Amino acid sequence: MENTSSVKVVKTYTQTMPATRFVGIKYGDGDRVDGMFGEKWHEWLESDRFAAIGNASGGAGDFFADSGAPIGLMRYKDGEPFEYWIGMFTPAGTAVPEGFAHLDFAESNIGVCWLRGPESEIYARDELVMEAFKENGIEAKPGADGAWWFFERYAETRFSVTDADGSIILDHCYFLG
Repeated sequence: MENTSSVKVVKTYTQTMPATRFVGIKYGDGDRVDGMFGEKWHEWLESDRFAAIGNASGGAGDFFADSGAPIGLMRYKDGEPFEYWIGMFTPAGTAVPEGFAHLDFAESNIGVCWLRGPESEIYARDELVMEAFKENGIEAKPGADGAWWFFERYAETRFSVTDADGSIILDHCYFLG
């Protein structure tokens, strides 16, 4: 079967993420509207929650490449509830503002795959990402507890700027185990 999608892999690479604190809010399957978390993202943007996280981190912003971007962080493990977090990576030890939760991550390697296409087509493209990883010798795998951690990174210069074809770029990132 031929792939007729207009979504294309632009770049695939590994990145080292220093020890970091993810600050955000956790959602579950019951928070989905039409199968997606778009309504939660609208709430975040309307209430400027990202600014609260940026203020808590002292404006640390990019303490590693693209770390200042909004993140949709996901955790999946067979037999356990799916977790979807919206928030940002901050330096380790960042104070957590009231109303937010956090997750701490040790220094990690992540696989990154930039997908370019219309916004309506660039989400939930795990098969395409895994194929690109395989072609580039990158192996995403679950952590020691059997859970997969992965995220969509909404990098300002790539995600928010539409090109002449009406396409944007979304970073799909997986922890490499």
